[in-house]
Amino acid sequence: MTVEPFNAGEPAVVGGAVTLVEGSTFCLSDHTGDIDHGTAHGLFFRDARVLSRWQLRLDGHVPHALSVLHHEAFGARFVLRRPPTAGTADSTLLLVRERLLGDGLRETITLDNLGREATVARLDLHVDADFADLFAVKEGRAAHRGAEASASGSDLLFRDLGDGSRGVTVAATADPVVAPGVLSWRVVVPAGGRWSTEIVVQPSVANRPVQPRFHRGERMESSAPARKIQAWRAASTVVAAGDPVLTGVLRRSESDLGALQIQDQSGRPFVAAGAPWFMTLFGRDSLLTAWMALPLDVGLALGTLQTLAETQGRRVDPTTEEEPGRVLHELRLGPDSTDVLGGSHYYGTVDATPLFVMLLAEAWRWGADEEVVRSLLPAADAALTWVDRHGDRDGDGFVEYRRATDRGLLNQGWKDSFDGVNDADGRVAVPPIALCEVQGYVYAARLARAELAEAFGDPATAAAQRERAEKLRAAFAEAFWLPDRGWFAVALDARKARVDALTSNAAHCLWTGIATDEHAAQLVARLAEPDMDTGYGLRTLSSSMGAYNPMSYHNGSVWPHDTAIAVAGLLRYAHVPGAVELAHRLADGLLDAAAAFGGRLPELFCGFSRTDFSPPVPYPTSCSPQAWASAAPLLLVRSVLGLNPHVPQRRLALSPHVPSRWGDLALTDLRLGQATVHIRAHGDRAEVDGLPDGWTS
Repeated sequence: MTVEPFNAGEPAVVGGAVTLVEGSTFCLSDHTGDIDHGTAHGLFFRDARVLSRWQLRLDGHVPHALSVLHHEAFGARFVLRRPPTAGTADSTLLLVRERLLGDGLRETITLDNLGREATVARLDLHVDADFADLFAVKEGRAAHRGAEASASGSDLLFRDLGDGSRGVTVAATADPVVAPGVLSWRVVVPAGGRWSTEIVVQPSVANRPVQPRFHRGERMESSAPARKIQAWRAASTVVAAGDPVLTGVLRRSESDLGALQIQDQSGRPFVAAGAPWFMTLFGRDSLLTAWMALPLDVGLALGTLQTLAETQGRRVDPTTEEEPGRVLHELRLGPDSTDVLGGSHYYGTVDATPLFVMLLAEAWRWGADEEVVRSLLPAADAALTWVDRHGDRDGDGFVEYRRATDRGLLNQGWKDSFDGVNDADGRVAVPPIALCEVQGYVYAARLARAELAEAFGDPATAAAQRERAEKLRAAFAEAFWLPDRGWFAVALDARKARVDALTSNAAHCLWTGIATDEHAAQLVARLAEPDMDTGYGLRTLSSSMGAYNPMSYHNGSVWPHDTAIAVAGLLRYAHVPGAVELAHRLADGLLDAAAAFGGRLPELFCGFSRTDFSPPVPYPTSCSPQAWASAAPLLLVRSVLGLNPHVPQRRLALSPHVPSRWGDLALTDLRLGQATVHIRAHGDRAEVDGLPDGWTS
């Protein structure tokens, strides 16, 4: 294979910090490995910061950073050296910090003396904890708890000064001198010799120590996090391309999606939304990520659906915005969770509920176990009942949102910043707000439920849902289309007036199929203009709109998952003139952006034109790795292949439009129910091997 043009082992850098992640544990540090006091750095576990300071000093000085080596999202080696003495340029003492995450942290510190005589070294590790809630750290608020520190033998102990239920233990080898807040070693390293210590950080929750997912002394590649990622890779489809950039990006996607996976109490997997601030279950994010990752593993979709079904709304609660049938927005476990967005279970999202129904049918088509799919039908029906009774607030056939209290999210679609929905002049829309893409999701959800009903012997439900879907499609075209502009309004506001900004939301209407061919043709032409296409992806808001700001969160930035959905939508309408060409341009631009970011697509980046700034400009607080950004390249692959399996009908549909720069595109060991097939495509041609007898392609 051709050598990749970027370092696939480069760590994520978020706001100047190195990010490591494994399940519900993540760590932010600087390039020396230090967690600096007074910053957003920290070791976080279950939405609380269990280490707020972790600073290593060598002979009283900060070691010089040489590099950070990082081949998996959950571990890294920080390569450092002793600062050279006065009058010298070189150092002979190498210091390596090897860090591993997994329900805690393990760090091995090694000193290698490369000189010709023994050297004396003093190491001091300054440690503190504050047990601050994740949101307090993110927002720069001071922790109101703090911690009580004590020493016990060779261990440092910290206890939350709040309710006392959280704590952390720091235990080290090599006989450190321990005092509250510091571990110290004074060592002699012989010429050509080595010295090391191993330090384990073990959190406790509800006064019970959490068992780390690693053991003392074991190699990183033998640890439970490593075994988890190895099992994920072994069970996943292998995707490769002639383009080395795409192959490297896909490899990174697979690794990051494995690291972001969390298991619920029943062992079912779902994907956390992203590091550093969203290492938890998110309805919208987890559902869309699972959809995009279907070519790797259908089990992730089932785990996500089952977990969300168990947390589905049962009652009306304005504080949490829970309503019967409503699918969760986010789950929080931090110490302030009851004060954030109304509670640990917050339901203020308008799109997760129809996306749940869409994913259920799609997972079934991809070969999900039929018994599990059947068991989730009541949850799907409850979701559609929510659409009818609570989502459609005024009975006009469209789903709207308006937060129940002043604590909830003002905007509840995927552009959920306070100013994320505005008109062409830049005025913020007044709720209740009916988003264009949400109507598309509801349309697709109704068709999805109809297909499941027909397959499972319920023709009445199938007919009713199809009829309602077609009625919605007609009403949507009438209410949302702007004939003098050539695009869909982003929303209808409280007065049912069209919020007329040109946004990437309109491309989601291509993905779900709610757009007519006539409208799609005009929309494709409009999306292809430079005010939307940056050269690195699709802007969230046209540069010709009043609220445009390429450095904003939602008003002109580029979100990789959003561009990938646009590509999927364009290729759904491949028969429309210009759709394939624009899809290829957006996909190639996104891959160029990925290469510029070390092979890992961030949550978002600034929406400046490629002609003005190349490489793309990072967004300062973008999450990386972030679930749907990590999965976006997989959706690109599926879209250019036109890959649409239907396992229950024993059918594999392919309609390839592979960009020329990608070369050969290969999917090896693609599991479709009990079948395992291999696909190779180039341009508009595809070959399938291993298709069982009785299948059609």
